[in-house]
Amino acid sequence: MSMKLVAQVKLQPTPAQAEALHRTLTTANAAANYISTRAWQTKTFRRYDLHHACYHDVRAQFDLAAQMTVRLLAKVADAYKVDRHCQRRFKPQGSIAYDSRILSWQLAEQIVSLWTLAGRQPIPFVCGEPQMTLLQSLRGEADLVYRDGAWYLYQTCEVAEPPVGDPTEFLGVDLGIVNIATDSDGTVHAGGQVNGLRRRHRRLRRKLQQKGTKSAKRLLKKRRRKERRFARQTNHVISKQLVARAERTGRGIALEDLTGLRERVRVSKAHRSQLHSWAFYDLRCKIEYKARRAGVRVVVVDPANTSRTCPACGSIDARNWPNQATFCCVSCGYCGFADHVAAGNIARRAAVNQPHVSAPTG
Repeated sequence: MSMKLVAQVKLQPTPAQAEALHRTLTTANAAANYISTRAWQTKTFRRYDLHHACYHDVRAQFDLAAQMTVRLLAKVADAYKVDRHCQRRFKPQGSIAYDSRILSWQLAEQIVSLWTLAGRQPIPFVCGEPQMTLLQSLRGEADLVYRDGAWYLYQTCEVAEPPVGDPTEFLGVDLGIVNIATDSDGTVHAGGQVNGLRRRHRRLRRKLQQKGTKSAKRLLKKRRRKERRFARQTNHVISKQLVARAERTGRGIALEDLTGLRERVRVSKAHRSQLHSWAFYDLRCKIEYKARRAGVRVVVVDPANTSRTCPACGSIDARNWPNQATFCCVSCGYCGFADHVAAGNIARRAAVNQPHVSAPTG
């Protein structure tokens, strides 16, 4: 079996090459909007039908290469697969797809050759060692992206998966807000720094939005993705540590099924932003795909009463969990750290409920 991952590389074009990329990007998206208008007016949404209706007109009007035109027709058809109830429109700087006919990699020299309106352009790129390793197994399309004044390529790669083991023991992981993740070995990935940073970002956004000046809006635009990048990096670090621990000890990983959590749970207004802002699903996805690459089995269990069940006597009572940090059984007197107790219950529940395995992604 294999799984698909994406390698991100940063292009380093010369000023002339950057201008050619800009012209190509804006022209391609203008062509996509032209195709979308024709598709909407004629109610022609299938890729095959769009090709016969628009191909020659697009090539003549926008002076695009044949394969770039084919990729734009696919882009519009895919957009209408999502929603056919309104006309699809594309931003002038929206990403465009390249395939092997209009893009080629020279990995040893770290150069990528891209088709542009100014002809083929050999452009140097930089990336980290993990991305370079992924590029050894590249397959499929790459997306050209212009973001914050820089050019990137997102290349799809196909990586072989090792066989997944059949463990008898599991590393339970309890997810939360105060503590992002706590495992059944007692390791706590605290969320104090994360939550403090998020509160600081919210205060700053509120002040800038209230001010409303051009400089305030410019600063808001500059910072708009900073919090998201921080959350994604934090999830990467936590998921990597959890998978490494499970792999080293020959165990699987047991997670709570938090699907629909935001709809099920009722919290006070003061805590609502915390519940809705942290990406629990993103953390689960990162754990799952890292586990697949390491051959570690991931099991998803029902989270009901995991924080209220006593691991010593099995008593289930809401009073066992008097506050966020404390667990104290009202039946036998067993006490402990609440998140650690919950993680242990998740691990034990997975051991007797192994058929409920998370579905592969990608």
